[in-house]
Amino acid sequence: MSCPLCTGDGGLVVVRTPKFRVVRVIDEPAHPAFYRLIWNDHVAEFSDLQAPDRQACMDAVVAIEQALRALLAPTKINLASLGNVVPHLHWHVIARFADDSQFPAPIWAVPQRSAVPRALDLAAVDARVAASIGPAP
Repeated sequence: MSCPLCTGDGGLVVVRTPKFRVVRVIDEPAHPAFYRLIWNDHVAEFSDLQAPDRQACMDAVVAIEQALRALLAPTKINLASLGNVVPHLHWHVIARFADDSQFPAPIWAVPQRSAVPRALDLAAVDARVAASIGPAP
């Protein structure tokens, strides 16, 4: 069985480093400010990483969260690293808004209301994330 995060980028690449890439998820229209940090090597668990790599990973997750908070002022940021469906280390960093279709439940829950279209400057978020983490893709 091939791993979709080994064979593809997993979204629109915002920044690529030697250790990981950050992508914006483009197939979740109800949640447009949905980012993933994907570890480049195929590892299943966060504890598979050496301490310096764990630190670099979490520093990048924090940088994504800070960009989302600074530029979009969401109600909440959701962080998740599940890997039940795709057992390849990746972190979800998702800006949530009180009027999004599932809030306050997780984005994978049954929608409670229709999605509210939201004008977000995601290009600015992408640029902030890339500048805070590393070189352009």
